[in-house]
Amino acid sequence: MIDHESLTDLFNISSIEELRKTYRGWVEESLGTWGRERQPRWTESIAVGDEGYVGDVKGNLGIRVMGREVIGVNGSYELREPETSYEALFRPEKGDLRDENTFYWDVTF
Repeated sequence: MIDHESLTDLFNISSIEELRKTYRGWVEESLGTWGRERQPRWTESIAVGDEGYVGDVKGNLGIRVMGREVIGVNGSYELREPETSYEALFRPEKGDLRDENTFYWDVTF
């Protein structure tokens, strides 16, 4: 666990209160710059970062990473799954309820 002193040293900030104010400013700036909408690169990717980090994640996943692609733009990389439609896989399960889905309990009170 990182203590307060380590954090203030890491960011070259003299006090924890100054760190709190600085961090709050970073968050507010990010929200103002990017907006509050969902960002697919963060919500739909397995990993996001520099090429080394994404490559390490891909390597650690081993065989489970088959079919996944690394996409790089302007020095930022994402490990993504190929885009496919789930509709073809799940349509029969989403159909209307039918009699064969009914189960009657044999309970007497």
